[in-house]
Amino acid sequence: MAEPINSQETKIAIVTDSACDLEPEIIREYGIEVVPLHIIYHDREYRDRVDISPQEVYDFLEQEVPKTSLPSPAEIQAVFNRLREQKVTHILALHLSSGLSGTYQAVSLIAQEFKDMIIEVVDTKTLSMGLGMTVIEAARESRRTLDFEQVVASAKKAVEQIKGYYVLSTLEYLKKGGRIGYVAGTIGELLNLKPIISINEEGKYFTFAKVRGREQSLKRLKQVLLDHLKESIASVAIVHGGSEAEARNLEKIAREHPNTKEVFFGQVSPALGVHTGPGLVGLLVYPSLQK
Repeated sequence: MAEPINSQETKIAIVTDSACDLEPEIIREYGIEVVPLHIIYHDREYRDRVDISPQEVYDFLEQEVPKTSLPSPAEIQAVFNRLREQKVTHILALHLSSGLSGTYQAVSLIAQEFKDMIIEVVDTKTLSMGLGMTVIEAARESRRTLDFEQVVASAKKAVEQIKGYYVLSTLEYLKKGGRIGYVAGTIGELLNLKPIISINEEGKYFTFAKVRGREQSLKRLKQVLLDHLKESIASVAIVHGGSEAEARNLEKIAREHPNTKEVFFGQVSPALGVHTGPGLVGLLVYPSLQK
């Protein structure tokens, strides 16, 4: 890491990738730089959320399940170069789990080329709004202080505290994409067991619970939300992959609960959606000590 820079000159930027699932208005509000993942079909390639929307990917899933790829080195370099031109001195780059993508490794490698800036690259061991809420926390902290170490610490604390749970319609897509992790599959499919998956300390999927049928799995997800809110005030994010009506029901419960600090709602990035398939409903909870 380079020598510390005088705080009077400090200018901090937050960088992430398109798996963060943040809405465009939040990205604009906090001036967050987003490097897009890539969605690859047999005859064409798109930049996630730039050239193709999540809904377009979901609409086409039955015809073809695309592959996903990390951002190109040139795209990562372009972001760092742009920030350098803006006289940024410190960059905090927060990326989706290295257990699910090579993005963290790619950004770490390229960051070493920019020796005139202090760049901290963090593997958040999560994705979707688990990553998104970590990014928001870091962006807010960077407005409160120019102490870069404090901004990094706030992000790492968020990484430790945010919990994520995802209801899937099928395990078929996780298997196809080779992202099955520690999720047990075949017998569950036969018994109509719907797994609620989460992400472990390694940043890989595992089965949090097995519930029979879609309705029961969504009820269990609601109970997980209520259990968290019973314990503490929390920020909540609800995400979905082509299951907006079911996700909105969960959002309503979160918004009406007195211990909910704030609620984020959005569609899951295709980078996650192509591995989980349509029908995903996700819940992310970030406990807080303050209202």
